[in-house]
Amino acid sequence: MAANVGLSTPRGSGTSGYVQRNLSHMKPRDNFAPYPKDYEQMKHRQRKPDKDILDHDRLREIEVKVYDLRDKLEDEEVDEDEIELQTSALRKKLTEGGNDATKPNRKGQFKPHQVHEQAEAKIEESEKLRKALGISKDYEEGSHWKKQEERLRESMGDNKQERQR
Repeated sequence: MAANVGLSTPRGSGTSGYVQRNLSHMKPRDNFAPYPKDYEQMKHRQRKPDKDILDHDRLREIEVKVYDLRDKLEDEEVDEDEIELQTSALRKKLTEGGNDATKPNRKGQFKPHQVHEQAEAKIEESEKLRKALGISKDYEEGSHWKKQEERLRESMGDNKQERQR
């Protein structure tokens, strides 16, 4: 028995006397705003893909293809020197081929763990859309309304100056 919790003795109670904590008890939360007060934090920030991880995955894809060729050639009982020549040639071709040689053909279909590939694809998609719509790179969301307000203020200022004359 610890800290006056539970039965003084389990004798005759039909239990072991073991006391568990109440897992359904909800502790009161601190009082805080459910949303950030800073507008900059509310803006959408696109996840940047990690280039090292993308490069590692690309090299891994190349090595998988090279290993498949090696396995196939070993099954055909090709000479070891010939296997080395063909695998090194394939490796060189794929590494020099750039990103097109190892990109998946299934556009938009990523596995859940491929978050960096998803982020890269999303950035490419956003860039295509931006170019198609003719949006500049330095466009800031809501800047159109700011320009309208400035024009309205200028026109109001011009009207006041004309009235004063």
